[in-house]
Amino acid sequence: MRFSALTQRIAGDGAAAWDIHYRALALQEQGEDILLLSVGDPDFDTPVPIVDAAVESLRGGNTHYADVRGKRTLRQSIARRHQQRSGHAVDDSQVIVLAGAQCALFSVAQCVLNPGDEVIVAEPMYVTYEAVFGACGATVIPVPVRSENGFRVQPEDVAARITPRTRALALNSPHNPSGASLPRATWEALAELCVAHDLWLISDEVYSELLFEGEHVSPASLPGMAERTATLNSLSKSHAMTGWRVGWVVAPPALAAHLENLALCMLYGLPDFIQDAAVVALEAQLPELDAMREAYRQRRDLVCESFAGCPGLRALKPDGGMFVMVDIRATGLSAHEFSNRLLDQQGVSVLAGEAFGPSAAGHIRLGLVLDTPQLQDACQRIVRCATELMEARNA
Repeated sequence: MRFSALTQRIAGDGAAAWDIHYRALALQEQGEDILLLSVGDPDFDTPVPIVDAAVESLRGGNTHYADVRGKRTLRQSIARRHQQRSGHAVDDSQVIVLAGAQCALFSVAQCVLNPGDEVIVAEPMYVTYEAVFGACGATVIPVPVRSENGFRVQPEDVAARITPRTRALALNSPHNPSGASLPRATWEALAELCVAHDLWLISDEVYSELLFEGEHVSPASLPGMAERTATLNSLSKSHAMTGWRVGWVVAPPALAAHLENLALCMLYGLPDFIQDAAVVALEAQLPELDAMREAYRQRRDLVCESFAGCPGLRALKPDGGMFVMVDIRATGLSAHEFSNRLLDQQGVSVLAGEAFGPSAAGHIRLGLVLDTPQLQDACQRIVRCATELMEARNA
């Protein structure tokens, strides 16, 4: 039987990136002592008031169709939070609620990109980006961001890649996989490029509430950017709600209308009781959120301190997020080889940097998703792996 060309555009290296994670899960299910650092799924429980709100809503019979755009109370909460965080005032009609930021990214791409369009993306990039943009026939134009520059995109590198076919710029800050955040001056320079070349900016701000140092800048708030920026966000990371699948787009009115039409024929809205819980997540005073952010910061520091001075390992301290990139090039192995050796010999699962693009070659990405004792154990195992490799290399 024949399949559409789409099936080729959504496969490839991005999909294969998770192979080591699935192998680690299989070993864990067989009873092996495996520490999973390969996926960005918080180890915290969703705060109890959010769960209680969902249960209460379920018991109240809110199991029917909801507004395709998202319940107005939720959209109002998102609009208020967006304005508080960014200074960019929006109406609830500019908010479209979707099944996570992944779905939000896919939907925006479908509405602003045509086959043959080019979208400039900082590379290394999140593993699904290439397939998401490929699904609508667009071409990803990578902008390499090197670890030597802290994995931060440089506006002049973006400018050099703009062509008559360029339609959009897609960036996330803090960045996944590196955790690097972009300073205001960089955003202002990128905004000038978007205005000058009439480009869309797709701003993935999923990790914005897990920023430890610096200022989060939402580019939609900059001059000339409100009408050309789609801001993506979700509750997955900040509220430990990955499995709830609550994300959204804050968009100019015309784009919001197109996104509503796409949601109508694709999702037909999110479950009502989940949206009720999401309102509580955004409106309630939840001390758990600060506690989680502080825990991630402490875990980041633990990892960086654990690898300090260890031959073969160089941790790149992130500004935010829930990952640390570690340079392992001195060991002489590729990141793919190192990751497989680490899993097979030490029982630790991480993602190889090559999965995110060639600029991350020779790096591994580890998630800050284990409690302190387990994370310390994982770091010790990684140090052992690197030490054995360096000793063998120097013998």
